[in-house]
Amino acid sequence: MKLTGAQIVVKTLIEEGVSVVFGYPGGAALPLYDELYKNQDKIANILPSHEQSAAHAADAYARTTGKVGVCLATSGPGATNLITGIATAHIDSSPLVAITSNVPLSMIGRDSFQEVDIVGITIGITKYNYFVQDAKYLAKIVRKAFQIANSGRKGAVLIDIPKNIALQEVEYEAPKISAVELAHPPKNKLQEVAKKIDQCKKPYVYFGGGVNNPRASKALNKFLQKIDSPATSSLMGLGAINPDYPYYTGLVGMHGTKFTNVAIQQSDLVLAVGARFSDRVTSDPESFLPNAQVVHIDIDESEIDKNVLSATNLIGDAGKILEDLTELVQPKNNQQWNREILALKEKYDAQTEPTSDFCPQAIIQKISQLADEQTIITTDVGQHQLWTAQNFRFTAPRKFITSGGLGTMGFGLGAAIGAQMAFPKTPVILVTGDGSFRMNLSELSTVTAYKLPIKIVLIDNGTLGMVRQWQTLFFDKRYSATTLERGPHWEKLAQAYDLGYFYLDKNQKIDAVVQKFLNYQDAAILHCKVDIDACVYPIVPPGKAIEDAVTK
Repeated sequence: MKLTGAQIVVKTLIEEGVSVVFGYPGGAALPLYDELYKNQDKIANILPSHEQSAAHAADAYARTTGKVGVCLATSGPGATNLITGIATAHIDSSPLVAITSNVPLSMIGRDSFQEVDIVGITIGITKYNYFVQDAKYLAKIVRKAFQIANSGRKGAVLIDIPKNIALQEVEYEAPKISAVELAHPPKNKLQEVAKKIDQCKKPYVYFGGGVNNPRASKALNKFLQKIDSPATSSLMGLGAINPDYPYYTGLVGMHGTKFTNVAIQQSDLVLAVGARFSDRVTSDPESFLPNAQVVHIDIDESEIDKNVLSATNLIGDAGKILEDLTELVQPKNNQQWNREILALKEKYDAQTEPTSDFCPQAIIQKISQLADEQTIITTDVGQHQLWTAQNFRFTAPRKFITSGGLGTMGFGLGAAIGAQMAFPKTPVILVTGDGSFRMNLSELSTVTAYKLPIKIVLIDNGTLGMVRQWQTLFFDKRYSATTLERGPHWEKLAQAYDLGYFYLDKNQKIDAVVQKFLNYQDAAILHCKVDIDACVYPIVPPGKAIEDAVTK
């Protein structure tokens, strides 16, 4: 049968199981949107206020479901508005397919209206990208894009479709796509690592986003129980193990718990599982893990020895590798080592307790106590993000959706929309700061248009908090361009978008206000007015060893 390029794209998306896309139309994208209109009973388009939020929403949809998220944009500025969202998804290994439209092939290279080389622009922030020059290849390209995005180390793929290709009519044939064979370590390498684990005295498991999915999380928990090891998480790993595990020590690195940073430096074997050694974890690489052999388990071979040299490595799916290692290792009893860990926790834990009954940490802890255990949390980037990571109890995978690698302010509200579309009956809470929230608060119109009951916790300190904190600690309190003496009036903003509004400061009782906020049936803002000088602790000063974290 003969189909147009646009018909092939929509047909293939439906066949790939896509029921929702996030996108914004425009002139070059009209053929594609016309086909979406004709198939709206099978696939819905969620219209944001800005294309960047379409990418963030598709990203969060992918992170919460494990499926590929899809975003659409027209040519020129529509396509370039996706760039930050594409980069955010890609660096955090989120499976995203971005479909952009372009001017007709005959107009490419002529500086035509709304023409841009989006393939060239995005080559460094995608796993792969396509510039389609014949509609007969479209079905195969779309299927291959999904396969690339969601296999191996997951990431972003872009497909750019000129308008005339979307209108081109060709004979359609269902393409055949060869399965991807994932790497898996040979048994002798698995046995080598198992022997190292059996022989070590002070093991430590450092895990990240690569195990933040149900299967790998289950394997990780079983593995930890067998080797009786303490464990620490990267920001992206939160939720992969239950925080009630007795030897879970929280975050590691720049804003990790002090006792984690001290303890891991005393380890003799660190198993890094589905985690990369970013600068936020290692701080000074020369002083990092001075006594430990490192076993790096990751699906992406390019991460091995990139920042920290490993004694050995295992390349492949982290969950499957953990299942195999669990069968090979001997049960361990690290009673003495675990006692040392708990002693360090007792010594340093009190230094990071909330400083008062009303502070950002206490607010997040109260929300954690009162929120439904299935709640999905999204955040923007800054102090509120770290307070959330440190103080909210994430008990299951895929419940903490944040921009870890790129650190994208303005990510959170689009992400909350994507998460709520993925799970309409699950509570979704956005924790944001007044600086981040201003960047994409126009998406409140999307929240109200689609009647999404998203709860927004606004930590309002009247400043770009993390930047101010660095200016306080490292720049002699020269507050350059960080104090936010500006609107909007948050209550009036809530009224403008028909949102519920709740206010919290030191004169209110946190319990009562938070409970009313969480019980509110529709979307609402909880406006928390906090001290401009509230800081995130611990913090490792730049260039210092991680055990030199400052706690106050």
